Amino acid sequence: MRAESREIPVAPDRFEVVTEDVILSAELRSAIAVCIYDAVDESGALLHLRFITRGTQPMDVTDTTLATELLLLDRCVEALREAAPSAKALQAKIAVHLPRDTNAMEACDKMLTLVGHFLRDSGAEVTQPDVGIGDPRRLSFRPSMGWLLIK
Repeated sequence: MRAESREIPVAPDRFEVVTEDVILSAELRSAIAVCIYDAVDESGALLHLRFITRGTQPMDVTDTTLATELLLLDRCVEALREAAPSAKALQAKIAVHLPRDTNAMEACDKMLTLVGHFLRDSGAEVTQPDVGIGDPRRLSFRPSMGWLLIK
């Protein structure tokens, strides 16, 4: 019988880097989760970015918001590289939750484009984002296997 993996919750606007077999979890409520891993090195990270929408007016993503999000992403990638210097084949999966607000999609698309470009420039292979609209989404990410479950 195998023991269950330890689970580490990741709060909004935080990231967690691991080099052991654990499960990183987050509840996405107007948020983007960036799951980065190297399955060969069995290391990875989960970055949980809030994506706050207000009102019904068309949304715009400010330069300050983008800079803050990209700074957190840069810190996350660098922390992963420091914790697991032998991790060379980085891969990334992105999960998104948006409320039932059609105005949020355009701003989210801008953010996802920038996050994708940043990750590719960092040498990561990036899959198509998994976007869910409506009820909050709970995700469990096991970096050692590159396994991502979204409910």
